[in-house]
Amino acid sequence: MMDVITGKTRPDSGKAFFGQTMNLTQMTEYEISTAGIGRKFQKPTVFPQHSVFQNLELAMHTNKNVWPSLFAQLTGEQRDRIDEVLTTIGLQEQRDVEAAYLSHGQKQWLEIGMLLMQDPHLLLVDEPVAGMTHQEMDKTAELLTGLAGKHSVVVVEHDMDFVRSIANKVTVLHEGSVLAEGNMQSVQTDPRVIEVYLGE
Repeated sequence: MMDVITGKTRPDSGKAFFGQTMNLTQMTEYEISTAGIGRKFQKPTVFPQHSVFQNLELAMHTNKNVWPSLFAQLTGEQRDRIDEVLTTIGLQEQRDVEAAYLSHGQKQWLEIGMLLMQDPHLLLVDEPVAGMTHQEMDKTAELLTGLAGKHSVVVVEHDMDFVRSIANKVTVLHEGSVLAEGNMQSVQTDPRVIEVYLGE
């Protein structure tokens, strides 16, 4: 699903709309990203030899052509934006630490921060708590719920305790189709979900 939404995979049939008019299946990955859709993969993708601050700077939504990039200087407004994101992801104290030395959870938060630097309307987050400690999972839940109202966030996750802690609306997919949708309680007690995922 996320591959189709972000243009990585082209469906054989059907359409995927962002808003009322943008048919994502007719757009390139770059156009989809520019339209305001950001994606975080399960395995964090950061620049390990760069500091946390530099990772956020590199991810900033700016002109990435060669000459502007070579001579670019951060403005006060851009520094403020990086500081704001550092606060949001809880990595103010690690701002000068190389990403390679962050814990697994901190790398996940940094990548979410890198997405936030692009000011997306929609964040697609794939299994953000895989491999995390319980403390890191709690902090990730707090981070994602804190984005509500500023961004739309779609999370694909198999850890039901984590889903319960963040979800307003739960959608269960089975073989590419929506099997059930609603609040956590109604989805968990849905006979179709029980049959498909738990067996009779």
